[in-house]
Amino acid sequence: MKRITIILLMIFWVGISQAQIRLGQSRYTPSKPVDILELSYSKPQKFRIAEIKAVGLATLDEVAVISLSGLRVDDVISVPGDAISNALKRLWGQGIIGDVKILVTKIEGEDIYLLLELTERPRFSRVEFTGVNKTQEGELKDKVKIRGRVVRDDVLSTSQRAIKQYFVDKGFLNTEVKVIQERDTTLPNSVKIRFDVDAKSKVKINQINIYGNEEIADKKIKGKLKGTKEHPRMHFVRELVSRITNTTPKSAKEAIVYRNVVSDEEVKMYMNKNFKLNFFSASKFVAKDFKDDKEKVIGYYNSKGYRDAVILADSTYRHTDNTINLDISLEEGVKYYYRNITFVGNYLHDDDVLVARLGIEKGEVYNREKLEKRLNYDPQKGDDVSSLYQDNGYLFFQIDPVEIKVLGDSIDIEMRILEGPQVTVNSVNIEGNERTSDHVVMREIRILPGQKFNRSLLVRTIRELSQLGYFDPEKIEPDMKPNFEAATVDITFKLEERPNDQIELSGGWGGFFGFVGTVGLVFNNFSIRNIGNFEKWRPLPVGDGQRLSLRVQANGRTFQNYSISLTEPWFGGKKPNALSFSVNHSVQRQVDFFSQTNPGREIGSFKITGATLGLSKRVTWPDDYFMVSNNLTFQIYDFNQFGTNFGLSYPTGTSRSLAFNTTIARNNIDNPIYPRLGSNISLATSFTPPYASLNPNIDRESPDEEKFAWLEYHKWMFDATFYTPVFGSSKWVISARTHMGFLGSYGNKIGIIPLERFVMGGDGMNFNNFALGQEIIGLRGYENQVITPGRLTRGTGAPYGGIVYNKHVMELRFLVSPNPSATIFLLGFAEAGNNWGSYAEFNPYNLKKSAGFGARIFMPAFGLLGLDWGYGFDAPPGSIQRSGAQFHFTIGQQFR
Repeated sequence: MKRITIILLMIFWVGISQAQIRLGQSRYTPSKPVDILELSYSKPQKFRIAEIKAVGLATLDEVAVISLSGLRVDDVISVPGDAISNALKRLWGQGIIGDVKILVTKIEGEDIYLLLELTERPRFSRVEFTGVNKTQEGELKDKVKIRGRVVRDDVLSTSQRAIKQYFVDKGFLNTEVKVIQERDTTLPNSVKIRFDVDAKSKVKINQINIYGNEEIADKKIKGKLKGTKEHPRMHFVRELVSRITNTTPKSAKEAIVYRNVVSDEEVKMYMNKNFKLNFFSASKFVAKDFKDDKEKVIGYYNSKGYRDAVILADSTYRHTDNTINLDISLEEGVKYYYRNITFVGNYLHDDDVLVARLGIEKGEVYNREKLEKRLNYDPQKGDDVSSLYQDNGYLFFQIDPVEIKVLGDSIDIEMRILEGPQVTVNSVNIEGNERTSDHVVMREIRILPGQKFNRSLLVRTIRELSQLGYFDPEKIEPDMKPNFEAATVDITFKLEERPNDQIELSGGWGGFFGFVGTVGLVFNNFSIRNIGNFEKWRPLPVGDGQRLSLRVQANGRTFQNYSISLTEPWFGGKKPNALSFSVNHSVQRQVDFFSQTNPGREIGSFKITGATLGLSKRVTWPDDYFMVSNNLTFQIYDFNQFGTNFGLSYPTGTSRSLAFNTTIARNNIDNPIYPRLGSNISLATSFTPPYASLNPNIDRESPDEEKFAWLEYHKWMFDATFYTPVFGSSKWVISARTHMGFLGSYGNKIGIIPLERFVMGGDGMNFNNFALGQEIIGLRGYENQVITPGRLTRGTGAPYGGIVYNKHVMELRFLVSPNPSATIFLLGFAEAGNNWGSYAEFNPYNLKKSAGFGARIFMPAFGLLGLDWGYGFDAPPGSIQRSGAQFHFTIGQQFR
């Protein structure tokens, strides 16, 4: 039986094998497609592909899909075999196919007919967000760009993580994002995606605990965590005592009595824990900011001599649902000091010269930040060791400080120097000046071909290009390509143009008052020679750096001003001699709007018509930051029932003036919009001929029509502004300003004229004051013109305006946005000033004080716009009440 069974099994197996072989060799055509995977792998055979078709496609192209498979008609393949397996892998690898089968539709001799049965993955047709505002939605769409892509789990997961990370970076650590897919019936094989976002509340930092710091206080370390701040909070003295002493005092006075049971250390610890007043700093936790802050902490330790300081560990843990605590463990290490500093490799300069330039003495606290600054680049002083070489052509100069010995708390440093060859500037080029002509840019460049390389001139060139106002100061970048063998360097200044023309539009219609507002156009890069070249009109001809200003200003019928000016900064084209010409016409009227018989009747007017011709030039002594400007101004003052407002005895008449004005100014600020370094100092003087003094027929008793037919005076104006960065940041800047003005006469023959006097108070804007024939001085915290001698008796023939004024300002500024299209900064200010009607009354210590805060935004099209809130601490003249709170709006730089 066993033998019979074995024989039967063998016969059955041979029969099956022969049947499979016959299927591979026969001309059999299946009645329906057969999956190649169902064919026998024991006897694969070779076939020529006679035809390939693909079915199941909705949006994909059949030819393209077949091409992606790698199979081609006339290819000879083994069935089953690697060609089929590889085709399946290729199609799956594209990520656009949901399912795929390769079928055999028929076999004729050596020819095989293949069918690719495919299922496409759906595509994302639309992306929607819920739970976010419009701004967030726009930013999220930039981060989640999946429209048109194939629906895949990894794409959805990546998008989900990106959305969550977006909110985590903003302090929303508990953000939840749900993904909802819906079929889009408007498009074939498409899916709509909706991300439901629940950002929840911001997670704030409740408390930062510092461990391991024995030498530097918690407060100092937390101060360096610029982007990682504790949530502001404040408890009261009563709670302080109750927590420490387990008592409950009834009042703050009683709490102080408990002072004898509270140690200084306990008070300090409690204050540090419970009094957090950083109201102007965000307390959200952002991992990236915290990483940067840790580096700042270590940098601060290094600057204090702790070069081995390290953060051992840090951790965050939940305090409440919306707050976390943050622990930082430090190891401070030893505080080090400089001992011996030596130089090697220096042949051009002796050790004594280099030590003096380094400015670090033996025994000084080891400060790595200061060392790097004094060796390589000190932006505030500019007299570092590298400048000693690089200002004399040694571009390849390198200096490497090496710690050769550490003994206890002392460090010996060896300065290893490579001086290199003296380098000559081979070429200087510019890129990116699409609107501005090459010659306008090149004339500001201080470092020229053929000169020895000079780093100071390179830095000065960057400053001069910034001062033009045509380019983004933050993106002026010198691209240097040195050639060591030839000892040359090619310099290309890469520039990015920014719009700097300004338009001032404001106003409305005041009924029978008329138009109220301003229309002003300032073209800062105008070109006279391109007037006939319409390709340079954008919208007016541009490119030659000339300045054209047109302005119309009105306050109904009571005030109008019309002005036009043109400045050529390089008159003659060879030297920076600025030629300017301007014409101005202003009229101020007194109108009786409440007349019963003739409302709007003009009862008086004052007109000024003038022209100014000026020439200014840069000078090189005492240094080349100085500029001297001279101009000649002719003005006609026409009074019509208005003269008594200025203290003149006659209401109607005409006065004239011909004044020669000279200004000596020094300006080395680094940025015209948001200066961080430098100063701007100017002394301006105006002189008229001494008409009355030379006329024997005129004295103090002469009629005003004769005394003031031609105005004689001399005026002195001094302004100084200094900028200094603080807190180790380029965003925080202190601006200190002082302003003084004096108006005098040539002897006492006729005294000081009633015109050209000083008017103080308010925002310092002429548009709000409408004051002609006067010098307007702002003082925030007080109403416009309120600090002006003669204000209360104006119109009676008494002089109106001061002849001497003082003003001092201190501002702390913070840069919010350096974006050239909208530069924004905040400021806090304290200022004091006063205005006197005679030199006998002048007292520089008797000043009206104020303080407040404000904001500035610079937009190229509108200039600098500002809003201030000021509080005046003193009573203005004629009042017994302090000025109190005032809001002020400013346009343009207010220097006085």
